[in-house]
Amino acid sequence: MKRVLIIGATSAIAAACARLWAEQGSTFFLVARDQEKLEQTAADLRAHGAKAVTLHSMDATDFASHPAMLSSCLSELQQIDIALIAHGTLPDQKACEQDVAVALREFAINGTSVIAMLTLLANQLEEQRCGSLAVISSVAGDRGRPSNYLYGTAKAAVSTFCEGLRARLFKAGVSVTTIKPGFVDTPMTQGLKLPQLLLAKPEKVARRIVEGIERKATTLYTPGFWALIMFIIRCIPQAIFKRLSL
Repeated sequence: MKRVLIIGATSAIAAACARLWAEQGSTFFLVARDQEKLEQTAADLRAHGAKAVTLHSMDATDFASHPAMLSSCLSELQQIDIALIAHGTLPDQKACEQDVAVALREFAINGTSVIAMLTLLANQLEEQRCGSLAVISSVAGDRGRPSNYLYGTAKAAVSTFCEGLRARLFKAGVSVTTIKPGFVDTPMTQGLKLPQLLLAKPEKVARRIVEGIERKATTLYTPGFWALIMFIIRCIPQAIFKRLSL
């Protein structure tokens, strides 16, 4: 039985991961903004075999509320075996370009709030000297593209932060997994013109994530072919890259 904390538990990918852990009889502490969606997620997990599910409503950008959330989590779970940070948005790049307030708000959601949560959870897992910390970043963080560079910048910050955190926590027996999904068929991507051949179902992505956390993977591209795609994109010279519409 695993004791699992999920931040952003109502996201499609997080819910699919939780379902797999529920089938193993895990105990959950689920965090998200929307109480109604949290309750729906909890009911689904109980139907799939979860031993117990506790809900906590919180806005991740309310940094002052993070310690109280963690305290409540530890009161319920006693110890955290897996912590998955999965909250985020897909911002409108044009809106971010035109309004500084929008840009900073979206960066706070996708970057700063994630780093704040990682810092808090890292200290707890380091004290435990065990556990797995996983965060959903994105392939968008591998290179700044004109179509979504605000989002990509936030994810790049998260990925770099995780790299340093991984080296720190390794000495305490704690694993840190940076998850980099490509295009996933979720409510967040609905309405976008995405290549269908590259569009993955959340269930497929979740299975790879759960397996990756289990084997203490460091960086996890999902589906796996995105590792090759992003390697090619990173190798494009800047003189050419800046002329591309990506």
